[in-house]
Formats: sequence, structure tokens, C-alpha cells
Amino acid sequence: MLAANEFPASAPPVAAGPLLGASEAMQEVFRLIERVGPTEASVLLTGESGSGKELAAQSIHDRSLRCGGPFVAINCGAIPAGLIEAELFGYEKGSFTGAMRAHAGVFERAHGGTLLLDEVTEMPLDMQTRLLRVLEMRKFYRVGASMEFAADVRVIASTNRCPLQAVQNGALREDLLYRLAVFPVDLPPLRNRGDDVDLLAEHFLAELNAQNRTQKHLSASARMVLRQHTWPGNVRELKNCIERAFILADQTLELAPLIQNPAVKGGEPGEAERLEIRVGSRIYDMERSLIEATLDYFKGNKRRAADALGCSLKTLYNKLNGYSQSQECASG
Repeated sequence: MLAANEFPASAPPVAAGPLLGASEAMQEVFRLIERVGPTEASVLLTGESGSGKELAAQSIHDRSLRCGGPFVAINCGAIPAGLIEAELFGYEKGSFTGAMRAHAGVFERAHGGTLLLDEVTEMPLDMQTRLLRVLEMRKFYRVGASMEFAADVRVIASTNRCPLQAVQNGALREDLLYRLAVFPVDLPPLRNRGDDVDLLAEHFLAELNAQNRTQKHLSASARMVLRQHTWPGNVRELKNCIERAFILADQTLELAPLIQNPAVKGGEPGEAERLEIRVGSRIYDMERSLIEATLDYFKGNKRRAADALGCSLKTLYNKLNGYSQSQECASG
């Protein structure tokens, strides 16, 4: 990966650690990272899924005084509610059934370094209360322990939701938001980054060529697709698309066949794809109808559906499991 200091001083940097981009939007992100990196301020990273929030967190860590310490990331939306306390703070042997030995949580494992709380808006509210206390007191208890541990970590949080809307919807405590968002950084979607799509595509292709000792290249039509597609899955979608095209190509990469199917393309529903809801419908029924219609539109692709709905994949699975259980009870 190219480093910013490898370019002439007169040219804008195209990289900040693992982040890559030459657009004005990314230049602003690089500027904010350079400013906040050496501080101890809590950072809240916002942006759509696949826009590079974890890479931005890594870049902040690399520029901090804690760069010699560990960088630990945890996805708050991927952990069952009953286990998240143990994952965050650890537990003692025998503290609950199945605890055969003591376990260090992410706050311990990140000691002296940086902890990324990804999808923090998916954390249960009761745990948000506990997290807020730990952030303020800088101390925590393992589950089943009587001795306190020091929370010597810098916390970075991220979410693909609008934080203020999450507060209004009751998914995020307002006091926790202001504790985490001392320094907010918003990652722009790929569709707003102009020529960065070409830059990133060439970068991913160069990495694949180096790994496989090949000299494959993008076709002229593939370069047109790069500009025409809106990339709703952002950089993650682009990287995966380039890798699939690389595997399929003998020498020249074609992208169009890979994004024609809505399940792969993941495009936004157009005017024809609308759902009518009767006034007075129950919120539960409205939500279920919307989720099922979105899944149908994306041909069962749950990750695309979750991105379109603005929730985590774990949340979507939990909703679907709930609908399945309700149907079983009704039929029983």
C-alpha cells in the first residue's frame, strides 16, 4: 500500500494508511484523520456499509501514540445480546454455565491500544448504559469478578446509521452518542468520490496481478461500467467485483455480466418497485412486509437487503427468525 509521504508535496495524498482516494471528499477525511490521530479523543465514524470505516479506524490508530499497542475490533451487531457483556469485559471461570476458564474481553485485549466498536447502534440499550459508565470511569469488572480492571484503551465507534436518527428511534442513548462523538468523521459513499472508483479498481487489480504473477487488465467496456454503476455496496462491492472478474478472465476483465442481476448489482429499487401500506396497519406487519419485499427484490440476498434497509445483517437475521417462530406458533 502506498503511503502519503511517497508522493510529491505539491500533489494531494492518495493514501492514508490502508485508505486510498484522491477525491476532494477523501482529502477531507485524510485531513481529519491526521488531526485526530495523535490525540486521545473518542472518534465516531459514520458512513454506509462498505465505505471503509474499519480502515479509517486502523489509520487513526496508526497515527496515535498508541500505535505500538493492539488494534482490536468487535462487531456489536454480530454478538447475541446475552453474550455481549462477556465479549466486551470478559468473565471469570465458573461465572456461568460453560465458563470452564477465565476469558479476557476486548477491553482487556486492547489494553494500551485502540478498540473499535463497530455497529455500536446495534448494541442493546442496557449494555450501552454499562459501556457509558466504563468510558467515564475508565474501569470495568469481568463477569463474575470482584476486582476492577483499568480500561486503558482509546475507543473508536462506527455505525452505518445516522446517529441522531438512531437516538430518535431509541436505538442509541443520547448521552453515549455525545461521549463517543467527540470527533465525528463521515466516510463518503463511493458514488460521491468521482475518479476514485478508477483509482481503486486499478489498485485492487494490481494487488491481484502481483499475488498471482499475472498481467490482466480492464476492458474499455469495464471502465465504462465503473463510472455508470452506482456501487451501493461501496468499496467492498467494488473490490469483490474486481476479484470475481479477475478469476473469470483469461486476460481482460469484464464487469457488466457481474452486475446485471439485481442480486449481485444491489441497485436501489426504482419507481416501479414500491410497497403499498394500508393506513392503520400494525407497525409489526408494516416492518415485516417491507423486509420481505426488500428480500424479494434482492432475490434473497440478505446482505444487500440489510444494506438497503439500513440495518446490520445480524439484525435482519434476528427479525427473520422472529417471523419464522411466530409462523410456527400460529400453525401449531
